[in-house]
Amino acid sequence: MSSHETQLDVLAVFSHPDDAELSVAGTLLKLKSLGYRTGVCDLTRGEMGTRGTPEIRADEAAEAARIMRLDARLNLEQPDGHVSATEVARIAMVRLLRTYKPKVLLTTHEDDPHPDHANTSIIVRQAARLATMGRYDEESGLRPVPMPAIMHSLFSRRIVPSFVVDVSGFVDEKMAAIRAYRSQFYDAESKEPATRISARGFIEEIELRMRYFGSLIGVAAGEPYYVREALNVDDPLALLTRPMNIYS
Repeated sequence: MSSHETQLDVLAVFSHPDDAELSVAGTLLKLKSLGYRTGVCDLTRGEMGTRGTPEIRADEAAEAARIMRLDARLNLEQPDGHVSATEVARIAMVRLLRTYKPKVLLTTHEDDPHPDHANTSIIVRQAARLATMGRYDEESGLRPVPMPAIMHSLFSRRIVPSFVVDVSGFVDEKMAAIRAYRSQFYDAESKEPATRISARGFIEEIELRMRYFGSLIGVAAGEPYYVREALNVDDPLALLTRPMNIYS
């Protein structure tokens, strides 16, 4: 699932295995259903995780990738808990972008309280620009690529989304992809230390969040995104007259 022959339309880049599933799995599933080639890149192996092991996480990530029908599941093996915008990290990301040539990137938001998540967003934005520069990392032999668009997934309720993607038809598959990480989430028989995400109600909170964001646009479930760049809208009438929450 990491063939360098694969060109992707959409690549989700997140810090740890399970981050993409929690944040954007519904969107990836929807895009796949529309015929786009999709992938996930985890920056780390999750080796700092309280529960499980990196090897277990790798198996779980592969199962989640199968459920999401990804065309590629990648890992840059950056140091978990110490992700930062180093030259090593930037070059690794630039080479990934030049190899897979995604048109759109999904990633976390720079305002995320987890430093790995915040720095992942910074690495993605910097690498997306550097990947366009022909003289950057010339020794790799990889050619520059057009800068992909970037969608920042929102987990903070204080940030107003630029738009919400209707993922109503993909809730069950998203939740199945999340539950593939059996070592990380609630298991009544687990003897491992409890964490916030292993609490009994955590996965239900994820579904409730999708229901809330869906309600903002008048659908059953949604995933919110923020974009920094101005959006080029071809037909504002078509955009603004789509069904949405009439009480907003």
